[in-house]
Amino acid sequence: MLASAIVVAFLGARIAGVGALPATFQDLIVRGNIMSEANSTYHNPVLPGWHSDPSCVHVKGVTYCCTSTFESFPGMPIYASRDLVHWEHISNTWNREDQLPGINFESQGQQDGFFAPNLRYRDGRFYMTSVYAGVNTTSGLLGTVFSTSDPYSDAAWSKPLTFDAPYRTIDPDLFWDDDGSTYLTWSGVALQPIDLSSGVLGDKLSIWNGTGGIFAEGPHMYKKDGYYYLLAAEGGTQLGHMATMARSKDLRGPYESDPANPLITAVNTTSLFQTVGHADLFQDDNDNWWGMALGTRSGPEYSHFPMGREAHLFPVTWAKNEFPHTSPVSGTMEGWPLPDVKLPKKQQDDALVGASQSLSFAPGSKLPKNLMYFRYPPKNAFVVSAAGHPNALQVWLSRSNLTGDQASTDSALTGVAGLSFLGRRQEHTLFHFSVELCLETQQAGVEAGATLFLQQWQHLDVGAIRSDRGDSTYDLVFRTTNATSVEEKISIKTTEDKIEMALKANAVNSTHYLLAATVKEGTQTGATYERFVSSALISSTWGPQAGSGAGGQVGIYATTNGGAATSDHAYFSNWKYHGLAQEIDYGTYYADIYA
Repeated sequence: MLASAIVVAFLGARIAGVGALPATFQDLIVRGNIMSEANSTYHNPVLPGWHSDPSCVHVKGVTYCCTSTFESFPGMPIYASRDLVHWEHISNTWNREDQLPGINFESQGQQDGFFAPNLRYRDGRFYMTSVYAGVNTTSGLLGTVFSTSDPYSDAAWSKPLTFDAPYRTIDPDLFWDDDGSTYLTWSGVALQPIDLSSGVLGDKLSIWNGTGGIFAEGPHMYKKDGYYYLLAAEGGTQLGHMATMARSKDLRGPYESDPANPLITAVNTTSLFQTVGHADLFQDDNDNWWGMALGTRSGPEYSHFPMGREAHLFPVTWAKNEFPHTSPVSGTMEGWPLPDVKLPKKQQDDALVGASQSLSFAPGSKLPKNLMYFRYPPKNAFVVSAAGHPNALQVWLSRSNLTGDQASTDSALTGVAGLSFLGRRQEHTLFHFSVELCLETQQAGVEAGATLFLQQWQHLDVGAIRSDRGDSTYDLVFRTTNATSVEEKISIKTTEDKIEMALKANAVNSTHYLLAATVKEGTQTGATYERFVSSALISSTWGPQAGSGAGGQVGIYATTNGGAATSDHAYFSNWKYHGLAQEIDYGTYYADIYA
């Protein structure tokens, strides 16, 4: 047994809402309209899985949101919804290496990259503003403004306007004043003019210090009823997190704090939903206000939340000349009437947040938008239906394994030059993931498998590694990597230099995973090996970088484990992710319409 493995008890949870829901998303399309529950009831999170730092804007009947992705690529996904509950992944803002050539090679840390993006719309164009952390600028931060007139197209997103961000300032919010002048509101909280044609910044002015919580960040500026309203995140990103508000008649201040602050938080509560904050507000076509905030389904124990920070919808009451007020985030919410609209016909299962996914890697097919690499992938590292291998994904073996050798100065060994990793967000408390592996090599140390991945120092793996014992022998490996790496190896005898396995990574309850491998070839054909592992190991309170902004992904990897480069490849087929249920309160699960 692994040192960290804990056998899971019987899953005694009740599933809520199953009988009242249609069996599939297609049922809804056939019936024509989204069927809202009575009293405008919906379930959070509406963007389940790793969707931290949400920023949203409502345009002509559609709400668009973006979230953080840090080092993962493609980055800063765009989601669209007509009813605020069902979301389609329509594009990725940062989707081509030529938008920012080589930038991944400058950033070394696990929490570098793009975070706290800001999505805004003006005069037929969408703008995405963010900083990329960990680059060779004076401040270590590169300011960026991407734009597009078609958020449904990856290709339509521009190369960014870039500028050196001020020292120790992050989370820029783009705001147009009534006279058309353009400003950035930074963490801190500070205001700074920007010329969107050149990236030239004006003088920076401190306008508000928050209410006293640490790390005033994630600001957003709104103009309403003659007031400038300033929303900010405070209290850090863990259990003290909150969103607070201030306002002024003058953009430059002074700003008065809302006497009822915070606007929204879960501080000092026993709710399953914790770390609530870093919010954005928007108004729908019926003039109703809504908010989207990050949060973790961790409870105050803050130990098991492998999906990381997720995005939660909440109704906002905002009377004229008043500060807004809200309801606390919970798993079951009641609010304004939800839009009752037909769904866009273009929606595809792979694009729907929370939908199950089946990939055959058929010839001519492309990888869906929701799959992510860790940094830019090496060129031709992933090939669909390569010659002689139809209906499989050919994966190049990176010299760096998932963890990498962080003491090395060779970027090929640290992972900075790219990993052979491909994953998707864990979007359900309970899910099943499976994939088939074929690996043929004579090089000792070559390894491939399935992984539950948070960052390079936190992942749970099940795979096959070519042993150094010769005589057509592989090892099945179960591995937990956190502050240290713990491995269990089981010798598997094969008849040739090839091993074939069916691999599984299932979430069996809210605290544990089942990792499994079934041998498909050799003297142990049909043998299945299983281990249970705690989800706390890939929750961001553990490891060298506790407080990680990322969330768990499930996917595949291939590596030489530091060995020489090789022309051998790993082949994966029959990728399946099946979402089962969401935990919406302690021990209460909701089987959503995509399950």
